Amino acid sequence: MSVAPPDSAPAMGLYVTDPARAVVEFGLLLAALPLQRALPAGDGHPVLVLPGLLAADDSTWPLRRILRGLGYRVHGWRLGRNRGPTAAVVDGMQDRLHALHTRYRTPVSVIGWSLGGIYARTLARRTPAAVRQVITLGSPFRLAHERQSRASGIFNRYTHLHVARAPLPLEHDVDVLPVPATSIYSRFDGIVAWQACLDPPSPRSENIAVVGSHFGYGHNPAVVWAVADRLAQPLGAWTPFQPPRALRTLFPRADIPPARLTLILPHIRRESG
Repeated sequence: MSVAPPDSAPAMGLYVTDPARAVVEFGLLLAALPLQRALPAGDGHPVLVLPGLLAADDSTWPLRRILRGLGYRVHGWRLGRNRGPTAAVVDGMQDRLHALHTRYRTPVSVIGWSLGGIYARTLARRTPAAVRQVITLGSPFRLAHERQSRASGIFNRYTHLHVARAPLPLEHDVDVLPVPATSIYSRFDGIVAWQACLDPPSPRSENIAVVGSHFGYGHNPAVVWAVADRLAQPLGAWTPFQPPRALRTLFPRADIPPARLTLILPHIRRESG
């Protein structure tokens, strides 16, 4: 399959059908709930889940409930609706992470959906000792320019409230995350270009492809399985994701081999000027 231009937003067809496809994915999750016992059990470590743009903790409730049922100490961010990096969000997330790290006396796994994933990676860079791993869901943390996202207009409506605005391209000429990182993305994402969600290859980073919508990441059955699998890894013993044989159809093969990815990412940077 040819690689789509990395400087464009998802096709209009994917964009307009994204909400409807998310509803279907929620139905699939409900149908799969009896199989929840097949998910790997958790070790009880704390997990912080961050919502996407204009979303709040209610959007991550299905995922948090399932993870809590597996034995994790799962928490929402308790900062209301995500309107971007406002003072309340920037300070509040750091305080929330610090409080959980102090309370449980162990590093916290941080899951971020879309914009929440960009926050999660920032937290890991600022306080790596407090973060066990980062899992992002459709997060364009390598956004090169606004054309790669159909949410840019909404985000820009709130820039007058933002106290931090990272220049584009995001994560330009930065080191890999100091903690294990998993980026879950979909080539059928209707909001952000999937190429902007790809992490450069490294011994402790990976990209997991699923088939799904942007609005459905938090309740897509394949995403739930991948998140549960990643969280179940013993502390300090991170290994790449390998889906069970029976579930391999849920996880398409990597869209781009690592060697090709190392060529595409610099291309994105050049296109951004």
